[in-house]
Amino acid sequence: MPMIDVVLIALAVLALLGVIFEESIHVNKAKTTLFFGTLSWVLLFLFSDSPEETELISSGLAESIAEIASLWLFLVAAMTFVAYLNKKGMIENMIYLIMPRQVTERRLLFLTGLFCFAFSSLADNITATLVSCSLILSLNLELKKRLQFIVLVVFAVNSGGVSLITGDVTTLMIFLEDKVEILTLLTLAIPASITVFILAVFLSGGLNGTVTLRATTNDVRTVDAVIAGLFLLTILGTIAGNALFSVPPVLTFLFGLSIMFLVSRFLSTDSDLDPILEYIRVIEFETLLFFLGILLLVGMLKEIHALESFVAIYDVLPPVYANYLMGIFSAVIDNVPLTAALLKSGISMSPGEWMGLTYAVGVGGSLLVIGSAAGIVAMSKIEGLTFGAYLKYVLHLLAAYTMGYAGVIAMGALINS
Repeated sequence: MPMIDVVLIALAVLALLGVIFEESIHVNKAKTTLFFGTLSWVLLFLFSDSPEETELISSGLAESIAEIASLWLFLVAAMTFVAYLNKKGMIENMIYLIMPRQVTERRLLFLTGLFCFAFSSLADNITATLVSCSLILSLNLELKKRLQFIVLVVFAVNSGGVSLITGDVTTLMIFLEDKVEILTLLTLAIPASITVFILAVFLSGGLNGTVTLRATTNDVRTVDAVIAGLFLLTILGTIAGNALFSVPPVLTFLFGLSIMFLVSRFLSTDSDLDPILEYIRVIEFETLLFFLGILLLVGMLKEIHALESFVAIYDVLPPVYANYLMGIFSAVIDNVPLTAALLKSGISMSPGEWMGLTYAVGVGGSLLVIGSAAGIVAMSKIEGLTFGAYLKYVLHLLAAYTMGYAGVIAMGALINS
């Protein structure tokens, strides 16, 4: 192996370690991955042996940039919608409108799981986790009960995101590579929702009290209600447009975003005119830069043909077992680089097996609190939620994940037949 390839692989490993130990080294993972991702491509150009090789590297970089641009634009549009609705209190209003005023702790656990599952399908799992954490903290529960709620929240938001391209980045990545169809993805909601319910049953022990939720809600402007409806229509239009006419999801969401801008301009009065373009600036650009760095790194690894050894497990085990293990592996390593590497490696699988991988990498990170963005966010918000405290529930989580994966495989078998 050429020395430059060894150096580049070492840079990718350093970037991965930076992601895993982000909390210890106090360097944001977006900064780490972007630095190593761009540096690796610069080195590829600097140590090119011939003009022909330089041209191949340029072509590979252009391909990676095009894929990243499509992902970025889709996420910017979706995250702008969510940032606006969250800022206007629409999401918080929705919670307190659908939740009963007084409810038992056990029933609230099930309702929380249902809300997290449904909401994370439409929005990103970070927003769903933040909203759920605010709800849990307002209940003043004792630590053990609070942990039972938050464990379900982490699993539910990750489970909800796998069936819609708006809900989870790994699902979107797999879809954009034409590995699954948008309508078959929707079938993942059936086994995923059932296992959220099963996990709620596992976690409901000892929840015998009654809680009272506050009934106050924020005032809703007409323009905010219209934009909330537009967000739902954009999601439905994305699904229908892609299924019926093969319209790229990024185009539909950008169209919805443009209508959002016009709606805000013409439905707002002079007194409440809101500079809606400002909401693009408050979305999580750290997350977007992290995806940029990761995809640049994985594109580089593909360029030097280093991904073949990464997927050697698929040469040893059938995809149905290898995908299951990849889900468990995603609890230790971030699922975005894991998914990107698998997509770039050229693995050949049936649509049903790709569905299994979609579920595995989307939900497997729930097994450890550090295995998903939802878990990391929950740790920062819920006092007493530590790695060890969350680990006590790992058998419950593993059982739910395994049952969900088995359900997805069964669903995939029906689709393949």
